Amino acid sequence: MRIARFSIDGNVAFGAVEGEGTVESGGLVLDIIKGIPYTDFELSGTKVPLSKVRLLPPVLPNKVVAIGRNYAEHAAELGNEVPDVPVAFFKPTTSVIGSGDAIEYPSFSNELHHEAELAVVIGRMCREVPRERVQDVIFGYTCANDVTARDAQQREKQWARAKGFDTSCPLGPWVETDMSIAAAGDLTIQATVNGEQRQLGRTSDMVRSIEDLVVHITEAMTLLPGDVILTGTPAGVGPLNVGDEVAVTIEGIGTLTNKVIKRG
Repeated sequence: MRIARFSIDGNVAFGAVEGEGTVESGGLVLDIIKGIPYTDFELSGTKVPLSKVRLLPPVLPNKVVAIGRNYAEHAAELGNEVPDVPVAFFKPTTSVIGSGDAIEYPSFSNELHHEAELAVVIGRMCREVPRERVQDVIFGYTCANDVTARDAQQREKQWARAKGFDTSCPLGPWVETDMSIAAAGDLTIQATVNGEQRQLGRTSDMVRSIEDLVVHITEAMTLLPGDVILTGTPAGVGPLNVGDEVAVTIEGIGTLTNKVIKRG
């Protein structure tokens, strides 16, 4: 099931996406969910064309835990080694935007990059999750773009500003809940800028698997429903300029699209 979060007439709700096609092509409708989707829920039967609503970030995470250098070719393209242990960092909730929202080019950077990523959405409160229970705590998967001020990342000793600025974490367009860890671990992932392909890889190229990452992160902290794990990006990262449209597409999930604007 594809679960979207949206607003219509000033109201915010979750809905199950029905039909075939993309956000742009039309033909999709939302069956409004009663309550929130992390527990047992019912579909209301009230349906709204997706074209009539504004898509919001599919979840409002308490925290986004991101993993750096989890694809060997990406680490190499920036002159880095694959680390001995996962490199984890946070993106604040104020960085999260939805599909169709604008990425604001930060004033402190002259080198903005896209990073297409598979995002894991947590469905229940969990801590110290054993490997055999990881599937139980996952709500689903969505597309992410770990937008990065590369010049700031290189000159500062930590990545808080470079990867945590407002609008630096597009998520969407929805969460695909009907997907196993095995399936999520072998998907095509790509990024295009103005229709030109920049990144193309498979999630099977990750150095550390989804199970590895959930176990590693929950050894240290409690994850809550709606929290998000970004699993790293394949090779091919590159520049974004004001006016560009960047799209992240993941097989079996959908396409996340955002335009870059000047920060006003």
